[in-house]
Amino acid sequence: MDKKELLRLSNTYGCPLYVYDTDIITSQYNKITKAFSKVKNVKINYAVKALSNINILKVFNSLKSGLDTVSIQEVKLGLLAGFKPKDIIYTPNGVSLQEIEEVAKLGVQINIDNLSILELFGQKHPKTPVCIRINPHVMAGGNSKISVGHIDSKFGISIHQVPHIKRVVENTGMHINGIHMHTGSDILDIDTFIRATEILFEVAKQFKNIDFIDFGSGFKVPYKKDDISTNIEELGEKLTTRFNTFCKNYGKEITLMFEPGKFLVSQSGYFLAKVNVIKQTTSTVFAGIDSGLNHLIRPMFYNSYHFIENISNPKGRERFYSVVGYICETDTFGTNRRISEISEGDILCFHNAGAYCYSMTSNYNSRYKPAEVMVHKGKDYLIRKRETFEDILKNQEQIKMS
Repeated sequence: MDKKELLRLSNTYGCPLYVYDTDIITSQYNKITKAFSKVKNVKINYAVKALSNINILKVFNSLKSGLDTVSIQEVKLGLLAGFKPKDIIYTPNGVSLQEIEEVAKLGVQINIDNLSILELFGQKHPKTPVCIRINPHVMAGGNSKISVGHIDSKFGISIHQVPHIKRVVENTGMHINGIHMHTGSDILDIDTFIRATEILFEVAKQFKNIDFIDFGSGFKVPYKKDDISTNIEELGEKLTTRFNTFCKNYGKEITLMFEPGKFLVSQSGYFLAKVNVIKQTTSTVFAGIDSGLNHLIRPMFYNSYHFIENISNPKGRERFYSVVGYICETDTFGTNRRISEISEGDILCFHNAGAYCYSMTSNYNSRYKPAEVMVHKGKDYLIRKRETFEDILKNQEQIKMS
């Protein structure tokens, strides 16, 4: 997005501010669907947890996307955004049987990832179709906190426990209509991902009436200039051949599913913050902004990289700064970054702020959550108001102290 436009939005709506460009969302959605255009039945389910503003969900609904959800609240958001129950898959982890039953009543696709719940649900609801989340024991992902398909992960049912799954299915008479996996985020090694899909194909062969295979996602996007990313076209070519061969051998045209989140929305997002103070120490120059880990925790949580630029002085002489927040913790966004000379009052722009950024915000230090703006077809819309002090107190009950 143009720097002048971002500056205008910061002046119009104030800082800190999240901005989302739906043209980029549309482009990314079309990119992945094109990569798998030679598969007869493809379904892209947007991972709601990445960015759950209901207006963003409405954009995906207009693109004919499905939804990948992990909580009953996300399911309800999807339904409110206009998605049909059949276009939503629910993949929780560690939730109660009660929540799964509540979601099942809403008519969405259930995806179960542990044997205990599978058996309990199958005994009570044998006629409700269920997808199985498999753990392929494949280490993939850019960080240990976002690698979820390895042997020590809490996610999925081990491939070595497939005989147990079959025993539960035989005993309950339940219908398994899908097989699912998710290996992790920021996947670069396509061959490792393909190896995991081969494992999933072998599992899928053992269930005779499946309607789909969900391969998860985790595709990496570029975070900086000349950064590497998942070659989605190469993956499309390699997996399409394997998937079409599987369908032929299986004797049925099933649906290929993915559940991208970051891939679809990361690059669409910009986080704008104002510089409060420039602080020179004996070894560092700090640029302290009007935000912190309460608004953008990924650099502190995942050691993630966000390109930072000074859009108030884009052509200024580059100097080295450590960009930090105002929270009473070490909340460093970037250390010794080369940024155009920064003055107090300047606006800094953090790129790749569309995924897992606003959705992880908090009121730590009793700070307000920022506003969100969506730019759609050339027009900007305020899609979430900035919080106020009344929001901080909203659900607190004040008692009289004697």
